[in-house]
Formats: sequence, structure tokens, C-alpha cells
Amino acid sequence: MEVILKQDIQSIGNKNDIVTVKNGYGRNFLIPKGMAVLATPSAKKMHEENIRQRAHKEEKIKNEAQETAKKIGKISLSIGAKTSSTGKIFGSVNTIQLAEALKEKGYEIERKNISIPEDQIKEVGKYTATIKLHKEVSVDIEFEIIAE
Repeated sequence: MEVILKQDIQSIGNKNDIVTVKNGYGRNFLIPKGMAVLATPSAKKMHEENIRQRAHKEEKIKNEAQETAKKIGKISLSIGAKTSSTGKIFGSVNTIQLAEALKEKGYEIERKNISIPEDQIKEVGKYTATIKLHKEVSVDIEFEIIAE
């Protein structure tokens, strides 16, 4: 079943993408919740026209995301965490703490747009995270976990 997504869905696609999903998932979940519409020939024509009109706006948003990526790539983050004498962190550091550290630097980034290769970090050291600013623009930042 082909559907046109009305919003970003993490493992399926982005807003306005035409994707193929299983019939039950589309019919029982995506369409009733308003996350997608059925991709009929007339809906596809309307969708193409809307995409043409939005192309200019998307280009502007993409350029802004690229500029932000350049700025974010230059900053260095250090996140403090309570640690034991061996360097193990009590608890863990995840995307929530990264989003808060970026907010302190003046960048409002949702935590769902930040991904860390390890789900949770449990030791002091330097790590890399990927921030997705746009569907085509992402930036890797390095951050350091330090003992408080």
C-alpha cells in the first residue's frame, strides 16, 4: 500500500514522502491517526503540485540548516557527570544531556534529532554524536564527558 506521509515518522520517512507500507499498518494505524493519506492518482497529482510550490521554501530552510551545521561543528561540549573513582558514571549520559548542553550554547535542538552510536554512555571520555538538522543536513559533533 502506498501512502503519502503527513509528518515525519522515524523509521519510515519524512513529511511528504510517498512510501510503501504494509496494508494493515497503513489502514489501521497511519491513516486513522492522520499521519498519512492513501496515495491515489489524484492525491499524487496534488502532492506533486504542492512539492513544486514548496521547493523554494525548502531550499531556504536547507541553507539555514547548513549554516547552523557549520556553527555547531565548531563548538566543543563538555558534560559533567558524577563518577566513581574508576571513571564509571553513576547512571548514564544520553541525548537529553546533549540537548541541554546545546541549549546552553544557544542552539535549540530536539533530542530526537541527536543520535549517539552507543545508546547510553557510562564512562568518562570523548565521544561523537550526530545531529540531524534537516533531512539532507547532518553534522557530527565531539563532546567530552568529565567528572564533576
